[in-house]
Amino acid sequence: MRTPTRDAASELGQLDGDDSNVFGPELGEFSGNAAREGSAADDAGMKTGTTTVGLKTEDGVVLATDMRASLGNMVSSKDVQKVEEIHPTGALTIAGSVSAAQNLISSLQAEVRLYEARRGEDMSMQALSTLTGNFLRSGAFLIVSPILGGVDSEGSHIYSIDALGGTTEEEYTVTGSGSQFALGVLEQHYEDDLSLDEAETVAARAIKSAVERDLASGNGINVAVVTEDGVEVSKYKDIDQLL
Repeated sequence: MRTPTRDAASELGQLDGDDSNVFGPELGEFSGNAAREGSAADDAGMKTGTTTVGLKTEDGVVLATDMRASLGNMVSSKDVQKVEEIHPTGALTIAGSVSAAQNLISSLQAEVRLYEARRGEDMSMQALSTLTGNFLRSGAFLIVSPILGGVDSEGSHIYSIDALGGTTEEEYTVTGSGSQFALGVLEQHYEDDLSLDEAETVAARAIKSAVERDLASGNGINVAVVTEDGVEVSKYKDIDQLL
């Protein structure tokens, strides 16, 4: 077997007396990897940037999002609907890659219809949150960080679901690049006894706060109100209409 040359060994990361990284390089790691990753990030597809919020009330849930999509440093769309009905009494917000989010939504809608056809009943929100988490854990929908909100026989539910499928039920939650600004508003104004109208106002305040400070969020607000009667999605170019 031919002995590797010094140049080849150096290219693969030979230590050459430097023991600062005795466990590297990792399998599949090559020199210049960081530069290649940076280049790939620059060529990434359209992303929603995004601020999305979800609040639970006794009568239903309110989900709200901004309407801006970005492509690198450019605003690629000013009219993106980032909340979609995926269940007769459930909706999902999206933050992250647009193509992956669209695929996730269509996959969930199909699975919900199949469940209903096979069992003759609607899927529970707990089952739907588990299904969403399982989809994300598969790695086929990276990177999407949704909020699931809905109503079933057990009442109203809001689920925070991270990009790797971790799922937690919350009273209120946020996702996206503007989430830290929105969360501060929710912490101040959320109460357990909010009406749906009051929850819409709080959600609008949270989105407006994010839009003021987050460059990737803006251009209006989508609001989904989910009750036992169904899902109603509304669009407002002027957030102040809800305040």
